[in-house]
Amino acid sequence: MASLISSNKISIAPMMGYTDRHARLLYRLISPHILLFTEMVTARALLHGDYRYLLKYNQAEHPLVLQLGGSEAGEMAEAAKLAEELKFDEININVGCPSARVQSGAFGACLMKEPETVASCVNEIKRCTDLPVTVKIRTGVDDSDSYGFLQEFIETVMDAGCQTFIVHARKAWLKGLSPKQNREIPPLQYERVYQLKKDFPLLEIIINGGIRQVDDVKAHLKSVDGVMLGREVIRNPWILVELEQLLTGDFVQCRRQEIVQKYTRYIKLQLDEGQSLHLLLRPLYGLTLGMPGARKWRQLLSKLAQEKVKLNEGLQSLSDFFNR
Repeated sequence: MASLISSNKISIAPMMGYTDRHARLLYRLISPHILLFTEMVTARALLHGDYRYLLKYNQAEHPLVLQLGGSEAGEMAEAAKLAEELKFDEININVGCPSARVQSGAFGACLMKEPETVASCVNEIKRCTDLPVTVKIRTGVDDSDSYGFLQEFIETVMDAGCQTFIVHARKAWLKGLSPKQNREIPPLQYERVYQLKKDFPLLEIIINGGIRQVDDVKAHLKSVDGVMLGREVIRNPWILVELEQLLTGDFVQCRRQEIVQKYTRYIKLQLDEGQSLHLLLRPLYGLTLGMPGARKWRQLLSKLAQEKVKLNEGLQSLSDFFNR
């Protein structure tokens, strides 16, 4: 089965602590076609916890990819079966996160040194489910950062049936750098990702890392099959309007006030279910980036989050902000 990248060439990266289901719904309201990824969830957590709670999402989020963390093929396949039961559209295996917590669980970027383990996970998931399986990687890890090392990894995992690789165009240092530093200090190697597409023309290669402008997205799409954006979307969710236009080729009529009105209705429903007001408001902070009064917008959100104003009045003030 083909990856969703074939029809959704632009995606939002899985980001722990950020791309929860509330943020994803806001992004979907702005962009109907961009490909969404969940935060990483470990296979073990799903098998030993309340998987329905951990995998809860809004139906409007489709197309939606579940990112799984793990290294034991049987556990990964069982977790993927749960995802299939809950109608996720695709599985992505995390082989790119460099955090110490992830390493202690023997998955993430450290698995780049174990391509056979990753291949086994891909093979078992494909054997047990009908879901497409993709893998998110780095260009290398520690001193294993030659192009030949990257090629061998791709070849091994490809032979197990993976046809789509999302490549964060930096290598990962497993010791000495924090996850934040790993997103900033190792130099970007976009040309290396482009070369992968040349050497493996039948594979889908998606580029990720340091991409902040729509013009950059357009430039990358000349050399690879897809582009994944990360923290720029958190900083500036309204960039999704331009990305939606790029995806569809159509002019997008999208007004911030309409998006906020839809999202505030969602907030009220979620509060009735016991969700955190702070988490519900968090995705909205960057919505007015670059606009006059952006600071006042953030102040309105902060007062509402701290319950310094009545809920209905505070939510109405968010919508009224755009009537000025």
